[in-house]
Amino acid sequence: MPTLSRAAARARFDAARHAYLATADAGGLPHLVPVTFALLGDALVTAVDHKPKSGARLRRLRNITANPLVSLLVDEYTEDWARLWWARADGVASVLTEPADRAGPVRALVERYPQYAGQPPAGPVIRVDVRRWSGWAYTAREGERR
Repeated sequence: MPTLSRAAARARFDAARHAYLATADAGGLPHLVPVTFALLGDALVTAVDHKPKSGARLRRLRNITANPLVSLLVDEYTEDWARLWWARADGVASVLTEPADRAGPVRALVERYPQYAGQPPAGPVIRVDVRRWSGWAYTAREGERR
């Protein structure tokens, strides 16, 4: 099986424009949402921004409070299956609400996404300390195998 190395999975995250954040509540009920993100060392950060949401207290935030174990996934799907790949980051999430804690992550998001330049994310920041990087590719290039 052509698995990606830790470094290759992390590099694919760094190049991706969005990810899917998977959380679960205390009872294990899963919840999946697309997110913008920035990579800060071995941490991924995302924030609640100005785009329309279903409410002020989002399920992803409630889930992280109840169960901080999360996964983020990036992938490439194409009709040319020889180019398929995915990379996953598993980690422990925390919700940052203090201005001093949010400042660096918000700055990283603004630098990564020009859309945030005029209106930086004002909501809570989710920080995921990644414990495991993994991935798969239909064909892994040399140096990407574990």
